Amino acid sequence: MFDISKVDGNFTIETEIDKNDIKFYKIDEAPFKVYGVFKENGKYRRMPEGVAKSVSEGVYALHSNTAGGRVKFVTDSPYIAIHVKMDGLGKMPHFALTGSIGFDLYIDNYYAKTFVPPFDIKDEYESIFELEKKERREITINFPLYSNVCELFIGLQDTAYVSEAAAYKNDKPIVYYGSSITQGGCASRPGMSYQAIVSRTFNYDYINLGFSGNARAEDEMIEYIKNLDMSIFVYDYDHNAPTVEHLEKTHEKMFKAIRKKNPLLPVIMMSRPKHFLTDDERIRRSIIETTYRNAVLSGDKNVYFIDGEALTELCKDSGTVDNCHPTDFGFASMAKALTDVIGRYNL
Repeated sequence: MFDISKVDGNFTIETEIDKNDIKFYKIDEAPFKVYGVFKENGKYRRMPEGVAKSVSEGVYALHSNTAGGRVKFVTDSPYIAIHVKMDGLGKMPHFALTGSIGFDLYIDNYYAKTFVPPFDIKDEYESIFELEKKERREITINFPLYSNVCELFIGLQDTAYVSEAAAYKNDKPIVYYGSSITQGGCASRPGMSYQAIVSRTFNYDYINLGFSGNARAEDEMIEYIKNLDMSIFVYDYDHNAPTVEHLEKTHEKMFKAIRKKNPLLPVIMMSRPKHFLTDDERIRRSIIETTYRNAVLSGDKNVYFIDGEALTELCKDSGTVDNCHPTDFGFASMAKALTDVIGRYNL
């Protein structure tokens, strides 16, 4: 097989770390702070294992995919390295490994590096990013969108300064619930999911409860979400509702359950992000809009609706890889619509 890295060094993947002064840290220990996921029974998860198992087989299979996971810290190390142990790798023909399996790194809220996994990755890899000089920086490393992370170690110069990063602006995270699009398919890297973009825009924490093909507003899922301590709830599971009737039966039910438990919580409803709709898709959109209008008519002042066509306003019909899952352009368009609402109403 032709190896392009032999003729173009920009395609070289760093998988061996040759540093005599490196020290590896476990991210579960201070001063590192993990967001969006938590450690349970040997791997990071987005919701408790027992709850996931009670919802459905599909949610249980996906709940340990680390979409929305992040680790933050401050350091003056002249390089940042990772060593990761994984299982359940998300390899798909239409989804870059840098998004489904890779990590990416932000410095002071600006993109700096993707830790690219090797094509033949089995269950672990390592990578390093050399910085130009030694100075203090806030580091955010985003976890893979469609893979399981068992352990993540951060490698820094052994004499480097390391401290806790500043907290997010919101005390309670935004919680997102939805389909594979919510989970992040098919962003080129984790930092390009629409939730990550919104997070960087407002410095907001978030939890990603996107479950590829398995977001169906089950009673157990509703019960779990309504009891979360959240600043905003955003939901969009139209794509995974198996029928129009299922969406109609569950959509307003989910909203009412969450509103009863959280009377003042801002709730944003979205229909599927698609610019040109079929008749079936228009019916689905009207169901979601009906939930919204009924809430407004009942006097609800904290409910918002984003039409799926508005989510694709920037990219029109050029924002997906397969007429469903967004490219980075598609996710940027979704993020724009969301940030407009969050900013306009000061949520």
